[in-house]
Amino acid sequence: RAHTAVVGWACTTLCLVSHVAAFSHGASLSACTDMMPRHLRAQLHSPNNYVTVHTNMSFYFPGDKVPVTVRSTRDFMGFLLQARKVSNGEIAGTFIFIPPGSKLLTCFEDGDTVTHSDKSLKRNLSFVWKAPDQPIGDIKFFISVVQSYFVYWAKIESAAVAQ
Repeated sequence: RAHTAVVGWACTTLCLVSHVAAFSHGASLSACTDMMPRHLRAQLHSPNNYVTVHTNMSFYFPGDKVPVTVRSTRDFMGFLLQARKVSNGEIAGTFIFIPPGSKLLTCFEDGDTVTHSDKSLKRNLSFVWKAPDQPIGDIKFFISVVQSYFVYWAKIESAAVAQ
């Protein structure tokens, strides 16, 4: 019986450690749709007074390259960034430039999402998003930010960028 308890405890501990460590290299694909981190005990905090996501363009054309900037007054470890159609919330376009400490994810198509690739502390990040070649309408950029394993903000949004 003691042996079973020790094996059970060891498995639980290893499972928890591997589960938490897995996200130090980026969000999982399960976060694609709702942009929520899947950490144990993570708590959604609001309001967000620390992080902004914006672009210097108020409109774009199909195929345009749009610079996207994320600024934070506090260090954070993890993030998930997407562009979405205002009309239906679908993920759109692809990221063609991403900063160090980040990597591309494929939620629906190659490079449509960016996440962190390490636990380094981040503050100000720059990206370039490429609009699809066909018209998709107005878009917004959304970012979820993880400050620690226990604190995050989900779906912080930019102003709409009109087409």
